[in-house]
Amino acid sequence: MRLAVNIDHFVTLREARKGTEPEPVLVALLAEQAGADGIVCHIRRDRRHIKERDLRLLRETVKTKLNVEMAATEEMKKIALAVRPDVVSLVPERPEELTTEGGLSVAANRRALDRHVKALRKAGIRTSIFIDTSPDEIAAAGDVGVDLIEINTGKYADRKPGRARDRALGAVRRAAEYARSIGLEVHAGHGLDYRNLGPIIAIPEIEELSIGFSIVARAAVVGIDRAVREMTALLR
Repeated sequence: MRLAVNIDHFVTLREARKGTEPEPVLVALLAEQAGADGIVCHIRRDRRHIKERDLRLLRETVKTKLNVEMAATEEMKKIALAVRPDVVSLVPERPEELTTEGGLSVAANRRALDRHVKALRKAGIRTSIFIDTSPDEIAAAGDVGVDLIEINTGKYADRKPGRARDRALGAVRRAAEYARSIGLEVHAGHGLDYRNLGPIIAIPEIEELSIGFSIVARAAVVGIDRAVREMTALLR
């Protein structure tokens, strides 16, 4: 199973003092050298962390895979077409949220998303949608032509061991099985950490995990190299 490291919260630290450090490009390179299979970042409409300057430099330096999360807006589509990341992950976005709160509603926005995905694919950019475990939503994602989905593991990660978490895990497992059955590549992420990812790793249909905050928090204590190596050891 591959590991994609989300570097957003390193940049949150930079923006807390409106400074120049940590430098996201350096973080990305160190993560790659420690074994990360890809780098993920989210450019938001309010530019609260990642900015266009960061995307340009990351595109020039990332050697593995650059996955940029963004809302499905015309502004963001122009940025994607200019930067040409390897993958664009379409996500829902609310100005007041601390982090992405749930999957994108695909069925209700099928026509607009279909046009958006086609424009990105025409430019040679693979497309993904961050999505909840609903089979109907996953089917709609397949219909609009994305290459892969990232299943939202937040409901699983937010629960303590017990029946509620088992039910949430079962929903992730069934979603992964269904997505693979209709030809989609399956990734997963949100809220995963060093303690709770074991049952997610055991789902064979999931090929890649996107993990950010827990690695950033661990790196604050032991450094980015060790934090990424510890996570990749758990995955492999």
